[in-house]
Formats: sequence, structure tokens, C-alpha cells
Amino acid sequence: MLITEKPIRSRHFLLFLLPLLIFLSSGCGRGARGAAGIADSVSALSGGKPWTPRTSAEELRLPEASGTETYRNEDGSIILDVSHTGNGYLMIKDTGDKKVQIQITNPDGEMYPYPLKDGGVFEAFPLTGGNGNYTVKVLENISGDEYAVGLSQSVPVELSDEFQPFLYPNQYTEYSADSETVKFGEQLAGSAGSDLEYVQEVYNYVIQNITYDTAFAENTPVNYIPDPDQTLRSKKGICFDYVSLMTALLRSQGVPTKLVTGYSGKAYHAWISVYLREQGWVDQIIYFDGKDWTLMDPTLGASNDAEAVKKYVGDGSNYTVKYVY
Repeated sequence: MLITEKPIRSRHFLLFLLPLLIFLSSGCGRGARGAAGIADSVSALSGGKPWTPRTSAEELRLPEASGTETYRNEDGSIILDVSHTGNGYLMIKDTGDKKVQIQITNPDGEMYPYPLKDGGVFEAFPLTGGNGNYTVKVLENISGDEYAVGLSQSVPVELSDEFQPFLYPNQYTEYSADSETVKFGEQLAGSAGSDLEYVQEVYNYVIQNITYDTAFAENTPVNYIPDPDQTLRSKKGICFDYVSLMTALLRSQGVPTKLVTGYSGKAYHAWISVYLREQGWVDQIIYFDGKDWTLMDPTLGASNDAEAVKKYVGDGSNYTVKYVY
């Protein structure tokens, strides 16, 4: 018998996309910062030491539902594939005709809500809470806001290493071998001598070419899912699009990258953290020194109105992590 629940309706996406407009609506367009500020950031991170030369990217990591370990609901319409949890993801497919939502609870008890797209194809969802037992619930819409548990499963996870969840595409930073984003990343990487230089290339491209889409921010649908290829083609987007594109460009070239959502002051926002072999995880270095932004926040780096955002960002301590994808 199904247990009726009213899940969190993934409204956190709407909350984090729209408040950003409060301090970026005055003109978050092409970045006025340019490469000079990036060079300063690179120098500060490196401490003047040489960086490990970059080699060609490892084989593109892509999720797969190989079917070696799966769970299904009673009628078989929901399939949970946990064949590759050691690589930091699981896959879910629903072939029914009901609206479906996903709840993945990490070992620490933090619950991550996701929508599930229509179409009856497998989607990848990240396991970013480290090793331990995860609880996966697939919720089917009964009527209105009422949902029932179609499938609930405890999933033990032991990652092959800590970077796995941050090297694969997932629902919020989706790409394939044929993606325009992947091919463009290969082009950008051609001139990079180290991972940090590649981060620099990606960051410069994003802040100089992607324009903040104020009109879309005012009418962002609930459960919005970014598409890196679409952002690359249209050259516009909102904060979720900025970080999704940048994450896809970096992960597809073997640079571990966290897509992070949380609060900048009281406003919901999104940014990234990257892993550099010489430094480890580069987290919470998002600050404004009176002249330049540092590397990790592509939306704010693209803003032409630095003073308008400075009071929200401060020295980086205003950033509070909520979800990591």
C-alpha cells in the first residue's frame, strides 16, 4: 500500500533563481573585468609557484544504467539503477503517466528534492554526501499537491574516490559525447597549460560572453532545469545556467567541480568550487577586493554593477552552502 505524502515541491529552485534579480537586474551583462583580474587571481592562488602541466583530458566520464543492480516498483514503471554508485551517481527512469518527483536523503540526513523529466528515459542524480546509506524515494502525483511513494529504497554507497560525484554529468549539468559544450571545452583546453589555466579560459569565456537574462529570471518556471548546450548557443542565462555551463565545461575536461547552491547574504544564489591538484578544493574564495572578482562565481563576475552586488557578497563569508550537486 502506498503512503500518501506531500513532498517538498522543488520550489527551492524558484526561490534561488528569482531573488538574484534583486541585485543583478540593474545590468548583469557582459563582464567588464577581463583577463587582468583573472591573472591577479591566478597569481594569488599559485603563490608564484609553477603549476603541474596539463595533459590531455582523461576519457569522458558518462553515466550509464547498465542494469546490474536495479529496483522496481510493483507495476515496473519506476526503475532505480544503482549499478554505479561507486562512481557517485544513480539513475532513475519512470515510464508511467504521472508527474514524478525524487527525494534523495544523504547519510547526514540532508534531503535533496529533484523533479523527474517526462520521456521515460534514465536520468542521473548525484551522490554528493560521501560514503554511507542513502534513502531514495520516487514520489508519484496523486492529485493536486498530493504525492504517494511509488518506490522507497535504502542504497549503501562506497565511492571509489571523493571526486567521482563531481566528474560526471547529472540532471543539473547534463552533457553527452556529442554535446556542443563538450566539443567547445576541448577547443578551450587546447591552449591551457595547466588545470588552473583551463579554469581561467572557461571563466573568461563565460563572464565575457554570457549575458544575464533578466526577462527569463522574472518568469522562471518551477523545477527549471538548465541546459548547458542551450546556454552556449543563446549566450544568455540566469545564475543556474552560468554555473551549469561552467561545471559542464570543467567536468568534461576532467576537472572536479562542485555545483553549489545556497545563500549570498539573504539571497539564494549558485556558484562553483573546483579541485586543483596544487591547492585541493578551492572553496569560499568568492570576494571582491575593490577592483576584481576572484574565479569561482561566474554570475557575479559577469556583472557590470560591482557595487550593487558587493554588499551581498562581502568578503565571501556571506556565502552559505545549502546543496551541492
